[in-house]
Amino acid sequence: MAMIETTSIAAAAEAGRAGFFHELKEFWARFFATAFNPYRPELHYMRGPGPAWRAKHGMDAPFRLKPRDL
Repeated sequence: MAMIETTSIAAAAEAGRAGFFHELKEFWARFFATAFNPYRPELHYMRGPGPAWRAKHGMDAPFRLKPRDL
């Protein structure tokens, strides 16, 4: 025997609203996780020898940065 399932318009609207709020909550959770991520690799990028390298190798080191390279 066949069974017919019906839903009211109010129940469908409530389910759609709950889905919308769930998607909104997920969006903001992803946004805050990305926006306030403490890992910033660009802050740790080395662009050449630093002061410790210069102190160790002195002024006679073969590697020199020219002002245009900075």
